[in-house]
Amino acid sequence: MTLSEKALDVCTKSRGQLAELFEDAGPVDLSTIAGYCYRGVSLGLPTWIEKLSWKKFAKSFVLENDGSVRGWNVRTEQDALDMPWRPQLKRGKEWRFGPFGVRKTTNSVHVEIDYSLGTKGLSPLRRLRDPLRRLDARGDVLLGRSLVDIGFAKRLGTPSWFVLERDREVQQNNT
Repeated sequence: MTLSEKALDVCTKSRGQLAELFEDAGPVDLSTIAGYCYRGVSLGLPTWIEKLSWKKFAKSFVLENDGSVRGWNVRTEQDALDMPWRPQLKRGKEWRFGPFGVRKTTNSVHVEIDYSLGTKGLSPLRRLRDPLRRLDARGDVLLGRSLVDIGFAKRLGTPSWFVLERDREVQQNNT
């Protein structure tokens, strides 16, 4: 499947326009994202960084028995945005990386991806926090940005934004 017009439109926005869109967007309900894989597009990064990392990716969200939501990223083939999202394979399975937890923010209105809840060891990902907002009523299209937690309740913005669009259900036996 490819991106909808709504998600593609987000991909054309400048960083300033993304910030405005983010501020006007609604809160994400954890129950609406759990159990789904979302197609993702990295936004706001220079092209040379995208070539070293990725433009297209996927994020999967699952509900745990204790009611918490966790997930992971999936590397995908780096072809055009009008091509279907296809996972890259590693040892015959989808190539997963960057496990995370999803939690409500301190104001309990919004949610954020928190890599410290999923990444072990000294991984630099442990400092990443990705607040999410929904761009439609159902939560099919989400907008996120990446912040770096520097401690002492302070976070630094990065140029990295991303759009997520609901793709398919996550198979529970695939977690």
